[in-house]
Parts: sequence; structure tokens; C-alpha cells
Amino acid sequence: MARLTDFSEGERKHHLDKIRDLPDFGLTPFVPGPPLLERRVAIVTTSGVHARGDRPFDIGAADYRVIPGDTPAADLLMSHVSVNFDRSGFQEDINVVFPVDRLKELKADGVIGSVSDTTILSWAPRRSALSSPRLVSLRPCSRKIALTRCC
Repeated sequence: MARLTDFSEGERKHHLDKIRDLPDFGLTPFVPGPPLLERRVAIVTTSGVHARGDRPFDIGAADYRVIPGDTPAADLLMSHVSVNFDRSGFQEDINVVFPVDRLKELKADGVIGSVSDTTILSWAPRRSALSSPRLVSLRPCSRKIALTRCC
């Protein structure tokens, strides 16, 4: 994993400027509704994480896996197979790609109402895969996720 200290001053500035130029979304929600304190939050990610014992994602896969909220971090694996993808952050802390512990902390701190006990994960790195009919089929699952409660 490259660190800022590994780069020349010009490269460091370039990377830090990219972060500085990210939009500030502030505290305005993207959708109307009750405050976060009254909402249930679920993770929907394209990180390619799956539970041990579940089938790994194939290259170019556009399907998904459902992971129960009580799955231990030690039982989560990553199917991402690109040699260009650095897995070291994931290997040190699952929350880098699957922030379930951070959500539970937000719940404990009274920031969000609850955490769903179901997570949907896929591996869809291409825009064409994201519009796949298989991923569109997630819509029925979203109702189930909205109705489940973890903590």
C-alpha cells in the first residue's frame, strides 16, 4: 500500500488536492423523511465481500449475496481478484469496506435509530453490471431489509 510519505512533494499535493476538491454534502439528507435517529440503516455495497462457506463472486458477476448481521468479521472474505486492488486495508480492518461496526457505534451513540440485521453485497465494478436485471432484482429484498432490525 502506498503512503503519502512514499510520494514526491508534487504527487502528495496532487493526491491531497483531490481530497480537498471532493464535494461537501453537509448534513442535508439525500431523501426526505425522519431524522437519522429514527431511521434503520443497512449496508448495500459492491465490495465483493461474502461469508465463508458462501460461493465467491465470479469475475464480472452481477449477482448478490445476503449476509446476516451477526456474521463474525473473521467469517467474511473478499472475492475481488484484480492484482491492481490493494486488500491490505480490508485484511487489517473489515470496516474499511464493510462498516458494520461503525454503524453499531453510531446506533450506540444515538446518531441512527437502528442497524438492519441484513446486508446486501455484490461485486459489480462495471456500470453495465450495475444496471443488470439481476441487480435490479434487489428491489424485493430492500423491503425485507427495511423491516429487519439488528440493534
